[in-house]
Amino acid sequence: MTTPPVCDYEGSDYQTSFWDKGGREYEDRTEAIALQRLLPKRGRILLELGAGAGRNTPRYLGFDRLVLLDYSRTQLEQAQQRLGNSEKYIYVAADAYRLPFVDGLFDAATMIRVLHHMADAPKALGQVKNVLAANGIFILEFANKLNLKAIFRYLLGKQEWSPFTLEPVEFVKLNFDFHPKAIRQWLGGLGFVIEKTLTLSHFRVGILKRIIPTGVLVFFDSILQWTGTLVQVTPSVFVKAKIVGRDGIPPAGQDGILSYFKCPDCGHSPLVDNKTYLECSNCKKKWGVDQGIYDFREPMR
Repeated sequence: MTTPPVCDYEGSDYQTSFWDKGGREYEDRTEAIALQRLLPKRGRILLELGAGAGRNTPRYLGFDRLVLLDYSRTQLEQAQQRLGNSEKYIYVAADAYRLPFVDGLFDAATMIRVLHHMADAPKALGQVKNVLAANGIFILEFANKLNLKAIFRYLLGKQEWSPFTLEPVEFVKLNFDFHPKAIRQWLGGLGFVIEKTLTLSHFRVGILKRIIPTGVLVFFDSILQWTGTLVQVTPSVFVKAKIVGRDGIPPAGQDGILSYFKCPDCGHSPLVDNKTYLECSNCKKKWGVDQGIYDFREPMR
């Protein structure tokens, strides 16, 4: 099965170099505020797409169980070290274009700082739609091509691509910015209704972050987040969307963790538990299970 290319963080020290030591406290704290405003207060099971090392996972307090999905196994291992091996957490290495979950499993999903790595964003969003239950909530963050810096650079002739057109722009390999209208169109076409839009990183300017206390920037950013309902010209945009038109698809996965999964290649479920791997009885492919991480990236040989 051919899928778009994947941005793989295997072996990366992204959590340490970008977040812990990269001067990103401002962005991290504003994202925490946005998530608090958008997430349901409670829920049964949430899918965190692109969980990485688990930076945001502790913020999903109201959910009984959290499934952390990332393409990088080493990122998930870092998340395990951070969060532990509690039954509350399920660690899954998989391709976001080929989610290994039965339809209607999750009552919520998040995709934060992930869509900008998707060469085929509509395909990835379609996968999210499939695994959400009726009235499921989807919290999506995307990198906004219609940001003020890009607008000014384009108008001054310092940038060739237009921030006003709807197609994504790939500014670095497998790093894309998206137009807010395109995101709305893709979500609407999949049956999502956007309930809230917040804009973040109003003050993502190096000199401001150096001379103004982080707490002050976070305070004013938190006030301005609500302007996302009217206009989106910041580098980062959060949306809360609800899937509609899913009546008749009952919540899945009521019979334990094994019932959550399907074969990502043929779609068959349930899979057979052989302790060190899960086997598809339809196509006979085997998917590894090692040290608490379910690996659906490539079948075992």
